[in-house]
Amino acid sequence: MTSPGGRSAGGDGAVTAPSPARRPRRRGGDWRQRLEITLLSGPAILIFLAFVIFPVVMAAYYGFFKWKGFGAPTDFVGLENYATILQDPTFLDALRHNAVIVILSLVLQGPAAVILALLLNRRMRGRSIIRVLIFVPYVISEVIVGTGWSLMLQTTGAVNDLLGKIGLEGWAVDWLSDPDVAIWSLMIIITWKYIGFAVILFLAGLQSIPEELHEAAAIDGATYWQAQRAITLPLLGPTIRIWAFLSIIGSLQLFDLIYIIWGQYVAATAGTSTMATYMVVNGRNAGNYGFGNAVAVLLFLISLVIALTYQRFVLRRDTEGALTERKK
Repeated sequence: MTSPGGRSAGGDGAVTAPSPARRPRRRGGDWRQRLEITLLSGPAILIFLAFVIFPVVMAAYYGFFKWKGFGAPTDFVGLENYATILQDPTFLDALRHNAVIVILSLVLQGPAAVILALLLNRRMRGRSIIRVLIFVPYVISEVIVGTGWSLMLQTTGAVNDLLGKIGLEGWAVDWLSDPDVAIWSLMIIITWKYIGFAVILFLAGLQSIPEELHEAAAIDGATYWQAQRAITLPLLGPTIRIWAFLSIIGSLQLFDLIYIIWGQYVAATAGTSTMATYMVVNGRNAGNYGFGNAVAVLLFLISLVIALTYQRFVLRRDTEGALTERKK
């Protein structure tokens, strides 16, 4: 028993504090919070469902038909479109070209962008101008880039003409039609076009690295490049992994530059066709929209599998590090 003052009735004289009363959960506050979340996220969810999920579902539906693009689809063919795609050597070549573009984009753009970002992160004259000049190709329209490069890389274009004037006539080749050269021409254009985005992204990542770490490394006798290898690159790892993910997805969906420069017929023979160009040529241009939708579904599934795999095995350390609460 305890006295009204809170002391125990026993002989030990121990004082027991009264247990605090639990506050009832305010259901009204929970409902208001849910209502606010619904009102704020509702429009974005509706737009996402209307312009992302719904088109994917409809593409999957039309992929089971032989459809001309107008009227209700009635000629049901089941999985015939998908079987035809997977057995078509032209599609398999396009898939292989996409894989080559993905690998070469990472190999060529990644190291070059890191080196440029490290150099432009140092204090030097004209640094701002150089940054702008590197980033300018990224913001130029693909139509302008494709048209300009296609004119320069023709057999009678500016590149071969320049080689002839400086005495390198033997280096003049068919940059767009030769299968052994066309893929490298494409990679030069892609690197020139998109390396500015990687450089700006890496520069932003470099700003988050404390300068005190480099000063401590310099005091310990480390050279500039040793400090970059031991400090900068590991701390820049999350930014590099994000850029690599964006580069992979962009390479899988590459279409506009190839279609503008090589057109719908030369791309396949030149070895630069992709799954996206295959989809347009054999779907819309051939008047078989059901077949084109099936190609779009396959492209979506391939990109989805690669994205989920990359997130599971590469981005997992970054996403877990960004969580504010540990999983129980």
